[in-house]
Amino acid sequence: MIRSAQIRQLMVATFVAAMACVSACAQAAAPRMDVGQPSGASNLKISILDQVGIDQRLNQQVPLDLQFVDEQGKTVQLKQYFGSKPVMVTLVYYSCPMLCSQVLNGLASALNVLKFNVGQDFDIVTVSIDPRDTPQTAMESKKKFIKRYGRPGAEQGWHFLTGKKEQIDALAGAVGFHYAWDPAIQQYAHASGVMLLTSDGRVSKYFYGIEYAPRDLQFGLVEASQGKIGTVVDQMLLYCYHYDPATGKYGAAIFTILRITALATLLVLGGFMFIMFRRDRLGARRAV
Repeated sequence: MIRSAQIRQLMVATFVAAMACVSACAQAAAPRMDVGQPSGASNLKISILDQVGIDQRLNQQVPLDLQFVDEQGKTVQLKQYFGSKPVMVTLVYYSCPMLCSQVLNGLASALNVLKFNVGQDFDIVTVSIDPRDTPQTAMESKKKFIKRYGRPGAEQGWHFLTGKKEQIDALAGAVGFHYAWDPAIQQYAHASGVMLLTSDGRVSKYFYGIEYAPRDLQFGLVEASQGKIGTVVDQMLLYCYHYDPATGKYGAAIFTILRITALATLLVLGGFMFIMFRRDRLGARRAV
């Protein structure tokens, strides 16, 4: 049988090996800071696309006194939708033949997975970038996507607005959303994404594309609410994940995870070593 002294030596060796392993992993996980060179193909973009995109305006205050018209035909100010909850903002237009519907469909699908509810935990403000859109077209879009989302009470928290060009441009400029009218195809050229704002109207996060990871939306909402929604587990998970503005996604914070792993390893091995040494001392006393 293995004697207590041998067990202690084995535990110490394991302890040292674990620490060396964690140290090596930390060094291997260090991010590379390669700076890529711009591709020559970037100069071949069609000129209309030079006016389209999304610029990061993190922590930018959105002017909440901007006036729009809601799907009921009532004149409203943005400030009516802020004050207590995070707000997701989507800039689309209701006659868009394809991309805008994909953005809103993708958002509704992702939100269906979340435990947070539109109208209860956060609101959504969808604004048309086309001044020709009317409350009627806004209402038609609202009915379509509220039905797709399918949770009770969402109609009170998901708002579809129209407005004048000056107001639309002021909002778009504040969140860094660039779009342009393409006369050749009689459509708006625009990027696809969702902007997440804090309850006081500051830009918190961007999520790009037409499909959104529920985990990213959940983490973003917890951060934007400053911990007012979500559980203790959600708050703890934020220590292990960080938001990457370049991708609009949350990724594993490898160094934080390694620290937590190292601490857990220390606690477990330290506990075993304490038990073994204590057992040896008790055995020695009984033998006297």
